[in-house]
Parts: sequence; structure tokens; C-alpha cells
Amino acid sequence: MKIRVVSSKEEVLTLNPNERVVHLTFRPSNRDIFALIDTCPKVEVIQIPKSYRQTVSTSIEMFLGMQNIRLMEGDVWGHRKDICEYYEIPSSVIEEIRGLKQEDVPSEEIELRIAKRNKVTSEMVAYILSKDAMA
Repeated sequence: MKIRVVSSKEEVLTLNPNERVVHLTFRPSNRDIFALIDTCPKVEVIQIPKSYRQTVSTSIEMFLGMQNIRLMEGDVWGHRKDICEYYEIPSSVIEEIRGLKQEDVPSEEIELRIAKRNKVTSEMVAYILSKDAMA
């Protein structure tokens, strides 16, 4: 699964409209989030660092909830944007999630196990689980 890494406000307007998961490395304002949604109408997840997550307004959180867009905190560990604009969650992690799900391990336990062993937040694991259930 690919996560589009966006490192500046100016870059938001140049995104592919089909982006579904976006990580913002800057502190977004309400205007930036509206611009992102306008540019990428199919966005499902906006991920921001924990320190920035606390500064997002309640009105934006409510708006995103009404649009069925998940706002989650997290980082893209060790990613170099100058090499690739996408951070990719390794397929081995996705396969591990699927394997645990086939073994009927409860979702909460899968989230904890994967988050502990890999550099993926439990929120992102929950998102992957929900997307995998739909597929």
C-alpha cells in the first residue's frame, strides 16, 4: 500500500486527484485540508505527525468525519522524499495482517501485534484491515 508524502502547502495543488492515502509532513491549516480534499476528492486517509494532530481544529475533524475521511496520526519512518514521493508499507506487513486475519485473530490483537513489530500505527493497521475486508 502506497502513502503519498506531501511536504509543502504548495505541493497539495499538484497532487494526483486519485490519491487515497496522504501523509502531510507540514502543520496543515484548515485551508490546506480543504485544498487537499478539493484536489483529491477520492482521499480516504489524511495522516499527520502526532505533534501536528493535536493542533487540528475540531471543526475540521467534524468535517472530515462527515466526508468519511480518516484523520490519523503517524509518521513515515526513514522515508526520503527526494528519492520517491511515496512511502510504501511493505507487502510482508500486508501479508502478515491477512495471515492473522485468516487465523481468526481479533482485530484489536492484530493491530497491537503489527504496530509493535513494524513501523505502522495501529490506526493504519485498522484501516488496512477495513480495506482488506472490502476487497
